[in-house]
Amino acid sequence: MSALSTRAGVRGTATLWVGGLVLLVLSIAFAITIGPADLALGAVWAVVAEHIGLGESGLSLIRDGIVWQLRLPRTLLAAVCGAGLGMCGVVMQSLLRNPLADPFVLGISSGASTGAVLVVVLGIGSGMVSLSTGAFFGALCSFALVLLLARAVGGTPDRVLLAGVAAMQLFSALTSFIVMSSADAEQTRGVLFWLLGSLSGADWFDVGLCACVLGIVLLVCAAKATVLDAFTFGQDAAASLGVSVARSRSLLLLVTALLTATLVSAAGAIGFVGLVLPHAARAIVGPGHRRLLPTTALVGGIFLVWVDTVARTALDPQELPVGVMTSLIGVPAFVLILYRSRRPQ
Repeated sequence: MSALSTRAGVRGTATLWVGGLVLLVLSIAFAITIGPADLALGAVWAVVAEHIGLGESGLSLIRDGIVWQLRLPRTLLAAVCGAGLGMCGVVMQSLLRNPLADPFVLGISSGASTGAVLVVVLGIGSGMVSLSTGAFFGALCSFALVLLLARAVGGTPDRVLLAGVAAMQLFSALTSFIVMSSADAEQTRGVLFWLLGSLSGADWFDVGLCACVLGIVLLVCAAKATVLDAFTFGQDAAASLGVSVARSRSLLLLVTALLTATLVSAAGAIGFVGLVLPHAARAIVGPGHRRLLPTTALVGGIFLVWVDTVARTALDPQELPVGVMTSLIGVPAFVLILYRSRRPQ
């Protein structure tokens, strides 16, 4: 009976993943058709088919460019960012044993913001360093500082969390100081739009890089699924099960920081995705990380595709930063999580 239940559970999970993948593909396809330029779903598929060598679309160069150079890379990057940030949230909440942890709790987003501002406002790199590159190195510097602070004060989950908060405040203050003291009005507007999260500058290089890093990190985390399960019961319980606590935590924190830094460097600071979506995925498949990680990735991808679609079309021709939309959705969800995680007095 137990074996039958296990096989049924595996089939149910596989069916869920296939259904989620189909829904993600359909979401991407329909999102590309939405916008000022009226494009039918068939035209979108025709453009994609042409670019992979399966015929000719017959569309004008302008419409071809709208699909292949603007909407498709942007929508794919939204899917990758949603999947990656959600998955990072799962790992962080497990390692730190905190339901309110998310990828930005380590100050990575704030460090990326400082790196981007140094390039845009102060011209660090003399034009040879792009905004995304500056953001990436800023994120890595912030993470290195968190590791140093956490190790200096003990390295426990609570201390790592507090070190992240300290780094977040430090780099946020540095960013604000640089913008207020050195940026002109045009630079301030551009930096602010990026700091709030924006997918408007997405290109195929960003999509390829972020997708590759996401794939590698997903494989690493999936291989460590049983370790993450053990961490949910505490580091002492994990150690009693034979887990190398310090080594496993360092590895998982490192790959999480690498993925977050890559995503932030491409899309800016998109908040609340890594906080809220892991809880939604747990409600669907439970706490086991072997099922939770892929499910969260699918839910995150679908979620951010549609949030970005609303952000770029709701106030047409004006575009909202996608981070604003995720915050408007995430804050009520955050309050709900706080309410549900309260302890009885």
